[in-house]
Amino acid sequence: MSDDELIWRIAGGSGDGIDSTSQNFAKALMRSGLDVFTHRHYPSRIRGGHTYVEIRAAGHEVQSRGDGYNFLLALGDSFARNPKEEAYYGNEEIKPLSENLDELREGGIIVYDEGLLGEEDVAELDLEERAEENDWHVFPLDLRSLAKEHGREVMRNTAGVGATAALLEMDLAHIEDLMEDAMSGDVLEANLDILHEAHDTVAEEYDFEHDLRVPTGEHDDEQALLSGSNAIAYGALDAGCRFIAGYPMTPWTDVFTIMSQNLPEIGGISEQVEDEIAAAALAVGASHAGAKAMSGSSGGGFALMSEPLGLAEMTETPIVLLESMRAGPSTGMPTKPEQGDLEFTLYTSQGDSSRVVFAPGNVEEAYEQTRLAFHIAYEYQIPSIIIYDQKLSGENTNVDVSFFDREPAPDLGSTLTEEELAEAAHDASGKFHRFQHEPDGDNHVSPRSLPGQQGGRYLATGNEHTPAGHISEDPDNRVFQMERRIQKLESIREELDDEHESNQTYFGDETADFGIITWGSSQGVVVEAVERLNEQGHAVKGIGVSDMMPFPESEMVEFIESVDQAMVVEMNATAQFRGLIQKELGRYGDKLTSLLKYNGNPFEPAEIVEGYELNVNGSDEEPSAQVRIEPAAGD
Repeated sequence: MSDDELIWRIAGGSGDGIDSTSQNFAKALMRSGLDVFTHRHYPSRIRGGHTYVEIRAAGHEVQSRGDGYNFLLALGDSFARNPKEEAYYGNEEIKPLSENLDELREGGIIVYDEGLLGEEDVAELDLEERAEENDWHVFPLDLRSLAKEHGREVMRNTAGVGATAALLEMDLAHIEDLMEDAMSGDVLEANLDILHEAHDTVAEEYDFEHDLRVPTGEHDDEQALLSGSNAIAYGALDAGCRFIAGYPMTPWTDVFTIMSQNLPEIGGISEQVEDEIAAAALAVGASHAGAKAMSGSSGGGFALMSEPLGLAEMTETPIVLLESMRAGPSTGMPTKPEQGDLEFTLYTSQGDSSRVVFAPGNVEEAYEQTRLAFHIAYEYQIPSIIIYDQKLSGENTNVDVSFFDREPAPDLGSTLTEEELAEAAHDASGKFHRFQHEPDGDNHVSPRSLPGQQGGRYLATGNEHTPAGHISEDPDNRVFQMERRIQKLESIREELDDEHESNQTYFGDETADFGIITWGSSQGVVVEAVERLNEQGHAVKGIGVSDMMPFPESEMVEFIESVDQAMVVEMNATAQFRGLIQKELGRYGDKLTSLLKYNGNPFEPAEIVEGYELNVNGSDEEPSAQVRIEPAAGD
């Protein structure tokens, strides 16, 4: 952790307003001119259970949660199921303090609510002794009583923010502005009173010996704070998506909620249905009828979408699906991040499937690649899938508002007008040759008609079919149709290579002979680790890969052949992405190693740095953190 950054962690119980408080505090830091990056940890409960949010803020770009943190605001868990130490889950009330001490850096600050956390429970933590060992600065404050005096107990969050601002010598103006935007009347007045009293009490009664202060910074452009889920939803809306169907499931629910809140205002439709089979099938039907449509889910919910996904492939109906990964198998750890559904997303289906899969690596890429997914889906009449995870879904970061100054893209791609249909091929019964064997263009796409268009009548079936859509098991027709559907992927790869900037992200020293390869949400932390290694005098470069299918073969060959050794970083236990690389390229087994993490927490930059050092030194030493290094597949 550098001296010019603040990593503030607020901890409490689920339902205590930890998320909303952190959102506003992150906005206040962003509006003061800082770059911010948040990390959210929460249990699979509606209320109660230890939860925390970290906000990393600095006067320079930040792309990950960083290493550890340096300020803890521990509010206690007011919804604790059982505050007794001998209970099955232990003393949950004290966990917002007891569970967070190990990662607090030397010289860090602790503020805890002595109004909720009992003196006896705190004493059992040996807090005084540990504080002396680590040069921690501890401030027990009765935030609960202060909140109750001016309003309600839940407002102790506001008291904690006021105390934070005093200890960091932070201007209250941006915090007050955000409170005035979010509240009014007596609630606003009470919160302002609590904010100022907590701030003034701490400022007047304590002598500060710590060095930690809020960094300074300045933005050249207006900033927006948004998550990967925000970016995917806004990208879909800007791409012309006007229909979404789904069933709630963490973490996909975030996108579904944002779309449902916005679609009715712009003439779109959102449908919550009985399960994920119905959701995907409804979206396929909406797309068949001429709407730009989307659906999605997570883990087991996406598994139910296999049948309608295959139907969209066989009928060549464009659709965009989201797969928001969480730790599995089965229900697994539904609120924890993992990149364990890659193989499942690539291959789930009957028969030889043809689909496009993108894996954005950050918030900007989530927006860009959602728009690209709609373009590819509707131009090539093929399902596009965006695979991401709980980490990208929930982490917030600031983005230049001007980044979103794009033209909307409402067109339906390769769809014929009635004038064009009049000139198109039809069979003897008058049906349009929707699935003609050799379409006019060289991209293997047979343009479609929409229901109700004159001259556009055809049959759409999940069976193999003739050009007009009649069920057929004729061998020659089967070969023509299969090859045309599969060859569309080759055309898509050619377009991605020729007409778009690469979806892959390159970073580090271009001349380095050691490479780090990653995908999806692990990209930002790898970027920071590579920067750190190069600053230390090593020569390392990296690539964040977003195109999962069709695979960017030429780019990957060029990158791997430019280094002597490469380490693949991903959050799963079976090295699924390294397996994909070797499957697609058919070689390099002796050149690749894996750094894997699958404990429910995302990587920190220091873990990547340690993985690099162990690789380069060839040491048999085990990594110090909960990560695993896999030897080269060829060993």
